[in-house]
Amino acid sequence: MTQPFLQPIENPKGLMMRIVYFLTRRQLGKVITPVKVFSARLPAAFGMLGGKIYQLDKKLKLSKELRLLIRQRVAHINICEFCIDTGRFIAIKEAMNEAKFDALGEYKTNPQFSDAERAALDYVTELAKDKKVNPETFSKMATYYSEREICEIVFLVASEHLSNITNIGLNIHSDMLCDISKRKAN
Repeated sequence: MTQPFLQPIENPKGLMMRIVYFLTRRQLGKVITPVKVFSARLPAAFGMLGGKIYQLDKKLKLSKELRLLIRQRVAHINICEFCIDTGRFIAIKEAMNEAKFDALGEYKTNPQFSDAERAALDYVTELAKDKKVNPETFSKMATYYSEREICEIVFLVASEHLSNITNIGLNIHSDMLCDISKRKAN
């Protein structure tokens, strides 16, 4: 298994980080590598950023399924193994249609995706890959989504990109969360 560039901190200093480790272990069955490598080395405010993004996601009007599909699409484009695994873990935990989740790479032709989802995923793909968007792609997406929802889609791409680049930059790979969830289910 590939090791992160920085040694994970197994025993954090400070009460706040010990609480974060405890809660993460209780919720996920382990302390995830980004917490041990990234969050443990920065002031608590940086660690709380991830929690804040999670809380903001709950306030979005887009469906939970579309939010997960968008985040997963960006993670695949950026090849963030940790985020790909985490996205799948959340999809399993939320009882999302796994076949649809698995078909994300073929969203353009797979009948499980609606025209609205295709338009959003086309937009997300261009934005994540090219860092710009064709006006025609935007116009097509705008026929299905309100201005607020469009801003939510942009937020999802940007915040997922932040997570992806953080993990990639520190050589953080999958924590095998899907394996943990399958063991708990059996």
